[in-house]
Amino acid sequence: MAQSLKGNRPKMTRAEAGRLGGEATSKKYDRSFYQKIGRKGGETTSENHSSDFYQEIGSKGGKATARSHDRSFYREIGRKGGLR
Repeated sequence: MAQSLKGNRPKMTRAEAGRLGGEATSKKYDRSFYQKIGRKGGETTSENHSSDFYQEIGSKGGKATARSHDRSFYREIGRKGGLR
């Protein structure tokens, strides 16, 4: 950490500040809080975007997954999907 211009406290990076803020939030709130804000975010996104948006991000995610996984990954998730 670099020294701050104000006082002798070490200067924090954005990553460090974000991590500390996230840790403080996770101590303050429970699982239902995160479920609630996730649902609100999803609802807002669906109000602001068409089905084309979801098709595009799904396609991008599928391509990224295909680049980083081999056939055994797809066999395994296919097997798990068939266990229902």
